[in-house]
Amino acid sequence: MIADELLSIEPQELQFPFELKKQISCSLQLRNKSDNYVAFKVKTTNPKKYCVRPNTGVVLPGLTCDVIVTMQAQKEMPLDMQCKDKFLLQSVITSPGATAKDITPEMFNKEAGHEVEECKLRVVYVAPPGPPSPVREESEEGSSPRASVSDNGNFSTSEQSAVSRSYVQRPQPEDNSPEAKALISKLTEEKNSAVQQNKQLQKELDDISSGISGAGVKNECVRNCMQELLRHHSSRSRGGIPFIYTILVALVGIILGYLMKRT
Repeated sequence: MIADELLSIEPQELQFPFELKKQISCSLQLRNKSDNYVAFKVKTTNPKKYCVRPNTGVVLPGLTCDVIVTMQAQKEMPLDMQCKDKFLLQSVITSPGATAKDITPEMFNKEAGHEVEECKLRVVYVAPPGPPSPVREESEEGSSPRASVSDNGNFSTSEQSAVSRSYVQRPQPEDNSPEAKALISKLTEEKNSAVQQNKQLQKELDDISSGISGAGVKNECVRNCMQELLRHHSSRSRGGIPFIYTILVALVGIILGYLMKRT
């Protein structure tokens, strides 16, 4: 029987864009060129490697049928991207009204006297499609030009410089909210108050020291201890010790000086 008499097959070879560890599919289109119902069956030399859906079926007169061939994920790269796998598509005239359920293996047996048309298809590995190259779009009328992007998704050097200049030249907004102004004013008042309290405390400590000296403390040891104690409390009072503690220490010093004078 003349090849391609019952069914036309497109394409004439199975092309798979090979990629490791990835299932890949391609399709075949079968078109019935006759006026009869045509049954078909698809075979392969490596059935564990490929999945064919449907692998059998019936094509009505003048209609088409799509067959999907899926190659299972491969773990190794083929040598020189060559493949020796092949497919065989068999077709035979069947009775009108037949469906895929009516297909039997005996229908494609040539020894039983059936006229079977056969078409061999080879498998070809092709390189997978690469990523699309970026296309610079021209700016439309009335719109700003778009920035071009390099292959790795980054801006070009000139555009980075332009963006940097625009960022530097842009003035930073100032926080003029009422909350910010109130906080600044409060902090300023607290600072001034602390300075005034420090000056007042220093003046009172100086007066107390003069009073102790005028009380006539003659014992040099007691006098030195009192002055050291005053200096120690003076430094602690600047760190936040209440003023009343300093006054009490000064009074104790005056009393001790008076007692030492009497003795």
